[in-house]
Amino acid sequence: MAGKLFNAAELAAIADALADTSEGLTGSEIEFILSECGMTDVSPDLTKRKRLFNAFVGSQNSRQDKTRILGFIRKAMKPPRYVRQPERYEPLRANLNRALAFVGMLVESDGTLKTRDAARTLPEAERRARELRDDLAVRNVHPDVLRFCRAELVADNYFHAVLEAVKSVSDKIRGKTGLSEDGSALVDQAFGGAAPLLAINALATDSQRSEQKGFANLLRGTFGMFRNPTAHEARIHWPMTKEDAEDLLSLVSLIHRRLDAAVKP
Repeated sequence: MAGKLFNAAELAAIADALADTSEGLTGSEIEFILSECGMTDVSPDLTKRKRLFNAFVGSQNSRQDKTRILGFIRKAMKPPRYVRQPERYEPLRANLNRALAFVGMLVESDGTLKTRDAARTLPEAERRARELRDDLAVRNVHPDVLRFCRAELVADNYFHAVLEAVKSVSDKIRGKTGLSEDGSALVDQAFGGAAPLLAINALATDSQRSEQKGFANLLRGTFGMFRNPTAHEARIHWPMTKEDAEDLLSLVSLIHRRLDAAVKP
């Protein structure tokens, strides 16, 4: 895994992922791991991203190898670090893998850093995203779903495009109801009970009320499959194919169309 040195753009992408404002390492974690790796913290007063980027550049320039940068990634992505906050691990790993996809590397769900045969160039990632969009356009998939067929999401694998599309379902429900919950709690409050906040039909007959309950169950299952595992399980790994992604995004498209037509009873 030694190979050629990282260029500035690659280092910036890796540093941006690791030091992401909402899902990345904290300042104290960056300080500790830099010390663990024997890397000089050359600009501790800057933002996390610039601080980490400068430390990476300084180490690589002085040593003329990327060994300590790879060591930082390995130490940062050890699952035991996240025992108390397991919900942090998968979002961080997903962000990092999108950056590493272009240098031919991947952090596995167990924290192992491996070489990979995947999108290592922006044109390849763009091609994969374009093919996914084209296939879904033939299916007349909802436009709110097509927005998530982007190169940075499919560079690692198609799972992230589906994950982001599922997140958009929660956003739409919250936007239509004013609720702030997520997952099953959001579904229960929006679609449950005798007087739900949203209805996909008139709720006038037993058949219509059953359809409402079925739609709510579909939402719960979708959120349970794509939101809850990545939020609470640090070891999930789902190498999704394009065909799986197309089928699942079609399902999310159906959900979006029903939500567009849903009304407040």
